[in-house]
Amino acid sequence: MSTVESDESWRGLFENWPESIPREGLLVTIFQETIPFVNFLISGGILLVERDKPDSVGARKVMIAYNAISAVKITSPMELARFQVMGFQAPF
Repeated sequence: MSTVESDESWRGLFENWPESIPREGLLVTIFQETIPFVNFLISGGILLVERDKPDSVGARKVMIAYNAISAVKITSPMELARFQVMGFQAPF
């Protein structure tokens, strides 16, 4: 997958985040930083995530480019089937 495709995939994921999935988890960046989030907003090529606790310098909001995202970890305990609404499917 190219970088552009990866950017679009992350952007599409956040733009189409379903109401049935809590808007919280851990964002892992290409800089190996893990950012816990409890909500987010989208804007063009940038994602704004909100922390429930400040980081070591007191920041509660982080703006990050989609191309700087390497993974999203979901912290809510849910069955895999609930993620089908996000476009995931079982292998054939």
